[in-house]
Amino acid sequence: MRSFAIAALALCLAAPAGGEVIARSDNGFVVRHVAEVTASPADAWKQLVVPADWWNGVHTFSGDAKNLSLDARAGGCFCEVLPGEGEKGWLHPRGGVEHMRVVFVDQDKALRMTGALGPLQSEALQGTLTVTLKPIDGGTRLTWEYVVGGFMRYKPEQIVPAVDKVIGEQLTRLAEKLGPKASAETPAPKPPGEEPKPQPGMESGR
Repeated sequence: MRSFAIAALALCLAAPAGGEVIARSDNGFVVRHVAEVTASPADAWKQLVVPADWWNGVHTFSGDAKNLSLDARAGGCFCEVLPGEGEKGWLHPRGGVEHMRVVFVDQDKALRMTGALGPLQSEALQGTLTVTLKPIDGGTRLTWEYVVGGFMRYKPEQIVPAVDKVIGEQLTRLAEKLGPKASAETPAPKPPGEEPKPQPGMESGR
């Protein structure tokens, strides 16, 4: 099974600015990631609820994000179809996966789902992912907070960084779809041909 293997999790390096593990213990952990995009909250919401367009297929059981769906209503499912064999296998699925269950919806503002993602699914864990969309000047701030608690056989120092990176990667991919806002600390590009002048003590060889 390709999806959510720990080795694959550990290979994911992309994460949006502001990502961090804010709590960790033998009984659970909390990770939070933040991204700012140029899209309005309404447009960000429309994209958020179509994970097939932005979720990384490496982190699915079928290997293809197109098999994902999200029913954004209370009781709705963030689910995946496992197609059968052949080109038309999707017509005769061999099974499916419930990744998370929707428990709270406030359109264009917040989405909350419960479920243990990936390898956490086989453990006695409860996970809650809260996604908030806040209007900001020129766009939207997206915040993802994933809280996990219970008993697991994985060592926290192994699984927590891996889950953190995967959560961060998915938000990064969503932000790229929506148009990430440039950081206020990003320097403006210099006009063509203009070279920076060396500062005292910074000349070559010193």
